[in-house]
Amino acid sequence: MGKIISLANQKGGVGKTTTAINLAASLASLGKKVLLVDADPQANASSGLGVDVRSLEFTIYECLIDNVPSVQAIHPTAVDNLFILPSHIDLVGAEIEMLNMENRERVMENLLLPLKSSYDYLLIDCSPSLGLITVNALTAADSVIIPVQCEYFALEGISKLLNTIKIIKSKLNPALEIEGFLLTMYDNRLRLANQVYAEVKKHFQGMVFESVITRNVRLSEAPSHGKPVLLYDSESKGSTNYMDLAKELIAKNESVD
Repeated sequence: MGKIISLANQKGGVGKTTTAINLAASLASLGKKVLLVDADPQANASSGLGVDVRSLEFTIYECLIDNVPSVQAIHPTAVDNLFILPSHIDLVGAEIEMLNMENRERVMENLLLPLKSSYDYLLIDCSPSLGLITVNALTAADSVIIPVQCEYFALEGISKLLNTIKIIKSKLNPALEIEGFLLTMYDNRLRLANQVYAEVKKHFQGMVFESVITRNVRLSEAPSHGKPVLLYDSESKGSTNYMDLAKELIAKNESVD
């Protein structure tokens, strides 16, 4: 049975989509069958894996709003074992259209549950907001990865997200766990980055991944080529970081099974 993991942080620019793409690709390259669910209207995870969203007949929008079967919207990618359920700018309007739906917080859960048996990992790239689509993603998920940028305002906003997770646990998804906090854009030469790292470790202790994502130019360049960094430059620091994270995630989950 697969595991659904949401990547969430309502603060933008923390490396959420970069993590979704590259963690998914690394897990797939380690032999896991992975579905990346792009739940962000910006559709950056889709374009970052080489999908031309303008040419698609079906996306996650049609699955959520028009009950199109998800198998009709899922596409293979250039990475073996990695598939994507792409997004579209139309998703912006989905939140309003879902307001009058019955069980509106569970639409994504109903969409993804039948897919769990077909994949080892289903990663949901959430939008940088705490709107209804993100609530849907957290309700559907078994756990959540929270990327935290090693910057001054990093810890600001985490309390809001943790509060949302607490509400979702109490009202919609009691089984939701925090998979871990992931430190991104880390530069060990900067004192501030080291302070943020120490602060996050102090606050969240064992909930912080050992793997840290360092600042890396190749990692920033890869999406513009429609590739995960693994295919763009497999020797780069960014590629190694995400491979370490994928191994850590597998070790953590498969020792529990």
